Amino acid sequence: MSAKGRKALVIVESPAKAKTIAKYLGAGYQVEASIGHIRDLPGGKKEIPEQFKSEPWAYLGVDVDHDFEPVYIVPAEKKKQVSHLKAALKDADELYLATDEDREGEAISWHLHEVLKPKVPVKRLVFHEITREAIQHALTTTRQIDQGMVKAQETRRILDRLYGFDVSNLLWRKVAPKLSAGRVQSVAVRLIVDRERDRMAFRSATYFDLDGIFSTLKKVNFNAALMSVDGAKIPSGKDFDSSTGKIKDPKMLLLDASSAEALRKKLEKAEYRVASVEVKPFVERPKPPFTTSTLQQEANRKLGFTAKQTMRTAQSLYENGYITYMRTDSTTMAKVAIDAARDLVETQYGKDFLHPTERTYASKVKNAQEAHEAIRPAGHPFQLPEKLRGELDYDGFRLFEMIWKRTIASQMADARKKRVIVTIEGKFDGGQAIFQASGTSIEFEGFLRAYVEGSDDPEAELAEKERLLPDLAAQELLTLSKLDSVSHTTQPPARFTEASLTQALEERGIGRPSTYASIIETIQYRDYVFKKGNALVPSWTAFAVIRLLEEHLGKLVNYQFTAQMEDHLDEISRNERGNSDYLRGFYFGDDSSIETITTTAALDSKDPTSAAPAIAGLRPLLASKINEIDPRVACSYPVGAPTTGDYREDIVVRVGRYGPFLEQGTRKASIPQDLAPDEINIESALELLTKQAAGDAPLGTDPETGMNIYVKVGRYGPYIQRGEPDEEGRKNASLPKGLPIESVDLPMALKFLTLPRELGVHPTENYKVVANIGPFGPYVMKTVGKDKDYRSIPKDQNVLDIDLEQAIALLSQPKAGRGRAEPKPPLKTFDESPVTGKPIQLLEGKYGPYLADGETNASLPKDMPIENVTTEIALALLAERAAAGGSKKKKVSKKRGATSAATAKKKKATTKTATAKTATKKATKKKAAKKKSASAKANSTEDE
Repeated sequence: MSAKGRKALVIVESPAKAKTIAKYLGAGYQVEASIGHIRDLPGGKKEIPEQFKSEPWAYLGVDVDHDFEPVYIVPAEKKKQVSHLKAALKDADELYLATDEDREGEAISWHLHEVLKPKVPVKRLVFHEITREAIQHALTTTRQIDQGMVKAQETRRILDRLYGFDVSNLLWRKVAPKLSAGRVQSVAVRLIVDRERDRMAFRSATYFDLDGIFSTLKKVNFNAALMSVDGAKIPSGKDFDSSTGKIKDPKMLLLDASSAEALRKKLEKAEYRVASVEVKPFVERPKPPFTTSTLQQEANRKLGFTAKQTMRTAQSLYENGYITYMRTDSTTMAKVAIDAARDLVETQYGKDFLHPTERTYASKVKNAQEAHEAIRPAGHPFQLPEKLRGELDYDGFRLFEMIWKRTIASQMADARKKRVIVTIEGKFDGGQAIFQASGTSIEFEGFLRAYVEGSDDPEAELAEKERLLPDLAAQELLTLSKLDSVSHTTQPPARFTEASLTQALEERGIGRPSTYASIIETIQYRDYVFKKGNALVPSWTAFAVIRLLEEHLGKLVNYQFTAQMEDHLDEISRNERGNSDYLRGFYFGDDSSIETITTTAALDSKDPTSAAPAIAGLRPLLASKINEIDPRVACSYPVGAPTTGDYREDIVVRVGRYGPFLEQGTRKASIPQDLAPDEINIESALELLTKQAAGDAPLGTDPETGMNIYVKVGRYGPYIQRGEPDEEGRKNASLPKGLPIESVDLPMALKFLTLPRELGVHPTENYKVVANIGPFGPYVMKTVGKDKDYRSIPKDQNVLDIDLEQAIALLSQPKAGRGRAEPKPPLKTFDESPVTGKPIQLLEGKYGPYLADGETNASLPKDMPIENVTTEIALALLAERAAAGGSKKKKVSKKRGATSAATAKKKKATTKTATAKTATKKATKKKAAKKKSASAKANSTEDE
């Protein structure tokens, strides 16, 4: 607690964190939130200060000619908060910078110091849990800002900018617009593409084996599988070559349906006995407490959370004082936490379940993150999950409970198990068959009483479950009760899930676990990857981009090279390497200490001696490749040539500027967005080409224009086309979703081409009404001056038949979707936002419930019940959205904005001032939209 009469300003990142910390500090402290970063590199040349706009490096926002000096700006949406913090600092005689204790948090503190320019003493306040004891301890152990960590974060940010902007520009020119590249993002995409290539190269094999049910003399049944016949082993899936589908060892006994059936009949007559019983005791030890990566993986497996959902929920738990800091690579726990866990084991489970000595876990992650503890329940003693059920929302409780159980289990006794392998010998007609049965029994549960690890492999998880066998002895006679032949087909390697991709990145030392959630979100947003169930499937655009990078800029997507970059950043954070020398070597290629390579294969091996000497850096490498790269080669993938039918030319997948398509001679067909690359083969390609060719045959002609009418299938679904592509008067009309194209005849097609249909004018209010089909389905619209108002047409009404009276009835109803119709009342209203001063509301939107504070909108997680939303959760979601450059409410016209602002504030603010503020916000929003859709450069790092 600060001394009497003093006032200290404490700055953290988020309002939720500020509210929690304020409870423990008292009246002598004013706690404010920066709401994330207050400064960043410019989004592009338009945002750079005027004095730098003529510089050749202006588009980067980094002076590459003078030690890579970054140009920082305060974004327009952060200026209000910066002014608020400056005003608060004027009344303070001490400043505590209490941002997170990792590199990102250290950088936020440094930027606050640089922008606020405090004239009072400044102290860096660090803690890894938000409890009264931790905060009070932090006040007595303050330190200075760690410049090494700041430099490492700044170097990482500049690296991402250099890589992202320049490489993205190349992709725009050679593949398609709106593409992006990123230092870690592109390597993650390569992992997913590599797995899909393995699936495409995979050749399946079908084989049979026999599965028997045996009975003991006491009539106890158990299963056993055939292992060998006359010394010839029966193969399993791993015995086949995945690239050919052929068996690796020809000496094995490969059974087909008929030979398996013949063998089954022989073995039914055999005599069986127990040849041997092997008992193998073993122990299973608990896993360490969670790190960021393992938390994301386990939450995905056990709770079905995405990486983003996990981190959002964990951040809320941390900021509200329930768990320790959630961005960490460390598996260690403080002594008081170990004691707290051990006390709970003894009281909740009994002394037998407590490991005899304190368990400690060493991190297996190279260069573990600067946070010093694993993720665990905050404080001591730990709170019991059941006592928090009423305090936490649904997701928060489930995640906290999982963290609590994993932490407690880490100090529990080993599970003791016993594996029994029974070998059964069968003799028949001079031959010998060997069956085998295996069982696992749990002798002592140990830590399994509290926590069982999830698995990405359901078969492996099943194999680990307890499976008991009857008590058997060698030479014991058995009876065969049933014998079945079983067919098996080998399966291609499984696609990555969010959990397994996170694990793969961490195992290779690529990126930081704290960035994995944003990377996974980005590669989906950029349409490099889409989901089928939980599986991450690469698009053909991803294939084209990765092939171009591998063949021409190999080091940039090389796994080991990217991991080495993390090593260099760690060296910078420890002040063991200069950041400007490192950046110069990466960008210009004049630092021989930076290992670079010319091909992706050279460093993909684990042999560190495979590193080649330094070559040209990024800038000269890109300059040398710009004329060398043939985009048609990078964007073409042969499928094969049919051996039968009328069309036998080679079929090729091509990635065009408007998406992927199939090409066979003069025939072309769009590839549906949800069709995975490994599902494209000669048969499926011919089917798509044939469907498209059917669309090339006209349904008939338009009696009014004489143009041909076609039913086409495009990337986004079926549509009607009138005329040829280059014919004047050509028109397209979308077909409603779910309408079979086979049912569309000429009269129906002509009706769709009448859209939009003018239904008439309202008899009294005098507005026009039209019916049409849009991106979200059929709708009616009224136009009053420049304002338009929409209503969706229900499924029981037809856009082609709806009349004026029905449309007016729809338009008179309250609006359920977008627009400026009278809004529905809020689902919930919370306290005022500390940022906007306006009440936070939970509203119903077209895509589900969302939060709004007057400036920022934030969607509610899909599986979060509305009743579980609290003020703290609302503030956390809005802060996260705002920090990410979130969804802003649309501003009214300048004039209206000025008037309402002046009225609301009841100040003598002039219309000119308010109008300028509104214009600034509009310009910021317009700029953000351009960054999303029209500037690859502004969206190219994995964090943007």
